[in-house]
Amino acid sequence: MEVGSGLRHAVVMVLSELGRSHDYRDRADAGPGLAGFAEMQEALGPLLELVLDPDDTFVTRRTVEALLRRKDRAGLTIVASALAVANSNHSDWIHTGIVDVFSIFSEDRDNAMRLCEEMSRDTDDRVALGARQLHEMLAEIDPFYVLHNAGLTLS
Repeated sequence: MEVGSGLRHAVVMVLSELGRSHDYRDRADAGPGLAGFAEMQEALGPLLELVLDPDDTFVTRRTVEALLRRKDRAGLTIVASALAVANSNHSDWIHTGIVDVFSIFSEDRDNAMRLCEEMSRDTDDRVALGARQLHEMLAEIDPFYVLHNAGLTLS
């Protein structure tokens, strides 16, 4: 293992431990930190646990937003996987994060929708199901409408 990957692994382990804290603030900090390592297999389980945090949906929202702000397949896959098994409360907060991240720029939303279409054919049924749900939520967002109603104009 090279030095860089060893350090990345160590950081994921430390953030995973922080994510198991009894204090919701620690977990809420661990989620965005771990989101930066979403492509690493070691981060997958802890990130899923934080997205589906049983004690505080603030942890859910912070983690989801950080994963979605990556705007890549790794972040979307974790959110989709969690969405497939989320209860209605967590689904609502995941939806809020989706709207917060993808309601401004249509290009970002469209790229995410394209990735979700690809992920909907994933061999992992949970990812495929969640990707279809995520795609539906993204399709409901009208970025121009949000900007227009917020009084913002594009020049």
